[in-house]
Amino acid sequence: MSAIPRLFLLTIVLALGSLVLVSCDTPLPEDQQESCLDNRIAADTAPLPGKPPVTQIENVVDSLHGIEIVDPYRWLEDQESPRTREWIDVQNSYARAFLDPVPGRERLEKRFAELMKVDSLGSPRLRNGCYFFSKRLADQEQTIIYMRRGFTGKDEVLVDPHPMSEDRSTSVRLLDVSLDGSLVAYRVRKGGEDETVIRMLDVATRQHLPDSFPRALYTGGRLLPDKSGFYYARIEKEGPRAYFHAMGTEVAGDKLVFGSSIGPGHIIAASLSPDARYLIFTVFHGTGARRSDIYFQNLAEGGPVVPLVNDVDSRFRAQIGGDTLYLWTNWQASNGRIMAVDLADPARGSWRELIPETKHVNQGFNLCGGKIFVRYLENVVSCVKIFDTEGRETGRITGPALGTVSNVSGLWDNSEAFYSFNSFHIPNTIFRYDVADGTTDIWARRDIPVDSERFVVVQKWFESKDGTRVPMFILHARGIELDGSNPTLLTGYGGFNASLLPRFSAFGLAWAELGGVYVVANLRGGGEFGEEWHRAGMLGEKQNVYDDFIAAAEWLVAKGYTSPPKLAISGGSNGGLLVGAALCQKPDLFGAVICTYPLLDMVRYHMFLRAKLWIPEYGSADDPEQFVFLHAYSPYHNVKAGVEYPAVLLVTGDADTRVAPLHARKMTALLQSATASGPEKPVLLLYSTKAGHSGGTPVSLQIEEETDQTIFLCRQLGVKL
Repeated sequence: MSAIPRLFLLTIVLALGSLVLVSCDTPLPEDQQESCLDNRIAADTAPLPGKPPVTQIENVVDSLHGIEIVDPYRWLEDQESPRTREWIDVQNSYARAFLDPVPGRERLEKRFAELMKVDSLGSPRLRNGCYFFSKRLADQEQTIIYMRRGFTGKDEVLVDPHPMSEDRSTSVRLLDVSLDGSLVAYRVRKGGEDETVIRMLDVATRQHLPDSFPRALYTGGRLLPDKSGFYYARIEKEGPRAYFHAMGTEVAGDKLVFGSSIGPGHIIAASLSPDARYLIFTVFHGTGARRSDIYFQNLAEGGPVVPLVNDVDSRFRAQIGGDTLYLWTNWQASNGRIMAVDLADPARGSWRELIPETKHVNQGFNLCGGKIFVRYLENVVSCVKIFDTEGRETGRITGPALGTVSNVSGLWDNSEAFYSFNSFHIPNTIFRYDVADGTTDIWARRDIPVDSERFVVVQKWFESKDGTRVPMFILHARGIELDGSNPTLLTGYGGFNASLLPRFSAFGLAWAELGGVYVVANLRGGGEFGEEWHRAGMLGEKQNVYDDFIAAAEWLVAKGYTSPPKLAISGGSNGGLLVGAALCQKPDLFGAVICTYPLLDMVRYHMFLRAKLWIPEYGSADDPEQFVFLHAYSPYHNVKAGVEYPAVLLVTGDADTRVAPLHARKMTALLQSATASGPEKPVLLLYSTKAGHSGGTPVSLQIEEETDQTIFLCRQLGVKL
């Protein structure tokens, strides 16, 4: 995505012998100074669009808990009506009139192509001496599923999505591989939809099996080792359900094996032990929920599905190694701990604490080579500690700089494991790790032209409104002046127990190249400091998240990093709600706002698509007490006419089947009508018919999107192309 949530995949660097995007304040060779001056003049004189489109007001009045709620743009909720489709076309034309005339677009797109169209490999899955992984070559739009026989073998194409759609908007993703490596299950996704189709491929013949699973919202799937069947789960109207599919039979006749009594608002994930003796079901009480339950079944003995824990308001995650179930939990341990459960005696009184809670956050674990790889956050910087089955630490994995070690994977009975490392200014590298002797070598490195030594990444702490200390990461070029003049982009998320770690950010590097500052704030509502940090930013405490974000912006101004006209904020999904709330609460603090795939109408959000899954995080306006705080911060209900709002770019698309695009449509119309700012601070909407929440966007379209967003910010913050 774009990412985080949709962190923009942009990189702009100076390559030897070629001029790309730079600030005109950056020292340049004499032969380049004139062209930079020409760009400054051209950018300053680029035409502005006229007045924004006028959207018809049709007030709908609801009475909720004794309060009248007026919705002037309810008609825009109908996504398929001819009026809405015409409105979308007009809005896209208005946005293009602002973004297209800027000189330098072609050169910028070309440079992005050079930086983004590079070979990319994913972490592999090892099965029977073969590696299964995704790879995209520099000249391709989508990743392809490959197999390699042996570590140094030849890469063989298994599934290529490019012929599946003329516009290259269909993508594929590996779901599971049988233990003998002869059968592959994979997903097919159209555009950015959450819903997918599941298909099965015979590796030897490269032929698809007749077993094809229709378009639905699947939440995982696992093949039996003997390939006789497939366990999977999906979200249905009545609630989540788990099924067993006998290979070679009709999917419509699949057996329901779990979840018949579980209602909407929950998620089921199904997993198997490596030997397929045990089946585990995890029930999540919503997305990012503070509670999850564990059930298991002894398949070898044909036993029933029984609960391991389903009566505790805490989170649990389970994996099986041998006959032991290893259980991560924050039950009586806000920062997380790991228990060992003998499945022959799974009663809670027999659980054994294997790895106790520490002052650092235990994010979870993976089982590889008979060891337990535990992912820790130490002040939002990750490391992986390795433990034996008695809970003794035997090693650890750290990165070469302040950054993120992640994506640990492997098999319980194989000593070969994989992990990744990257940071804001260091592209991702995937390492192969030998569990037996602790040696590493490289599986794949993304070859992006970045001079990492030119940049500085620091962590700073600031005080929020209530005195809580909150950290943030700051990326910038070495030697910048803290004189308040630096174009700065601040982003965050603050929800669903999600942690924003130091990960490679091409967009951050763009700002650093421009002499700007890129900031990621670790707000309450995330998981950076355990469950207490999460709960301090959910439900009735959600305003803490916005207070943290605003305090981060004010700190950056106070410390001379930037000033309000030079400060932009961005966020996607729950982060779109974040920047929407900040925009309404402190409109004079920001020079520009990018709000992608956002939630904005918090009074009605739970009525659309998958949003009931988020009620444990946000609450519901159907509840009179929860309505009070939702209505108090809901961006759509806090826009005021006559306020001088900063420039705003909203981004969404038809293929977002997670967060209803109606949020962005309604907010666009309302802000355009309300703002007292002139045409130099427009409210724009970029609306795609292909893009959505779940990725799969062709690289060429990513380049177009990121170019548009970069041009928007450059025009608003005075950065010259």
